[in-house]
Amino acid sequence: MDYYILSYSHKNTNISTREKLSLDIKDPKTKEFLKDLVDNKFIAEAVILSTCNRIEFILNVQNIQKAEEFLLDKLSNFSKITLEDLKERADSYENVSAIHHLFSVASSLDSLVVGETQIAGQLKNAFKFSYELGCCGLYLSRAIHFAFRCAASVRNSTSISQNSVSVASTAVAKAKEVLGSLSGKEALVIGAGEMSAICAKHLVNANCAVILMNRDFQNAENVCKSVLEGNPDAKIRVESFKDMGEYINAIPLLFSATGAPHTIITADMVVEREWKRFWFDLAMPRDIAHDITNTQPNVQIFAVDDLEDIVRKNLALREEQAKIAYGIVGRSTQEFFNWLQTLNVEPLIKTIRALAKDSALKELQKGIAKGYLPKDYEKNIEKTLHNAFNTFLHHLTVNLRSVSNTPKGDSVVESLRFLFGEEFEDKMLESYKCEYAQDKAIPQS
Repeated sequence: MDYYILSYSHKNTNISTREKLSLDIKDPKTKEFLKDLVDNKFIAEAVILSTCNRIEFILNVQNIQKAEEFLLDKLSNFSKITLEDLKERADSYENVSAIHHLFSVASSLDSLVVGETQIAGQLKNAFKFSYELGCCGLYLSRAIHFAFRCAASVRNSTSISQNSVSVASTAVAKAKEVLGSLSGKEALVIGAGEMSAICAKHLVNANCAVILMNRDFQNAENVCKSVLEGNPDAKIRVESFKDMGEYINAIPLLFSATGAPHTIITADMVVEREWKRFWFDLAMPRDIAHDITNTQPNVQIFAVDDLEDIVRKNLALREEQAKIAYGIVGRSTQEFFNWLQTLNVEPLIKTIRALAKDSALKELQKGIAKGYLPKDYEKNIEKTLHNAFNTFLHHLTVNLRSVSNTPKGDSVVESLRFLFGEEFEDKMLESYKCEYAQDKAIPQS
């Protein structure tokens, strides 16, 4: 079995193409796509990570070439992007490089905003979604939970995530740069997810009044409440989503980050104004129709990819810490593969049987030396002892082999190594806590 990742990100794919490739876990099409992947005989497990700046297909496969061919063909049919274009844009990773890339992504080193804090949660949600569908099992569970471990090590060992940054906070920073100051201004924030909440918090901290709206009014109220808990003096209120058309034509500053599968602000909704409007579209797919600017010259739309000047400044400030972080990713990658090699149960079974045999023979020789047992019976007693420890170890051996290819198997193997004095230097039991997977049987796809 091989690890394989096909990656489309801000590094190799523009926003309009990423929009076509987007596979949000809330969209029923994503469930269907995942199911089709693992139904292919060359693909055993699959996780799809889709965010505003990347789409990663994280796979465990039996044949890399055949799996890649199937994935690209399916992706072309889904996105209506030519196969040639998809092949040209894609970055692909196999085995060691795939794990290194996965760990880099989880540690936010490959993000548009290096050090952003949302990616670990997005990866966890993607893994959970795939696991519950029965599309992700032991092999990807191992890799993704090690990725979380690596990300935690990067956070704890560097300052790369200090002064928390994200695409949302970068958008607010860009607004400050464009307008000079946000103090005393008013902004409309559409959406009630994490991105919108971060926008709202950064805006009120800049002394900007915020109007929140979301299709689900209660969710917007919850965001408003959380902002006020952190800043009781914040100027923030919730308005009905039905009034969006009125507010987008009345407020110059707008941030939109919904999970809608289509645009929510279209050209026919926009009324011409003499004053400048600055709209930040942080959604994927995009919330704002990009052709609006063709008929509305006073509307300037910033999408995720338009934040790169601030991103470059961020990267320069974090460059030294990133070097340290990549060192951790490299070591974690090596640790992961070293650890995988220790999980083969056959050497462990052989070790346990050898220990049992050695103990039995030592006691037999002691008995003969002390005169408890006649020397003439040595071979017969040895056979009897051999049959006894074989009988005793039979169920252990059968159960160990049966559990070895389940999420619980890794912990069982390491526990037995500890109990039989076979601990090894890079012990991973404490750090590989598949808390979600180990307590549930993998559902059958």
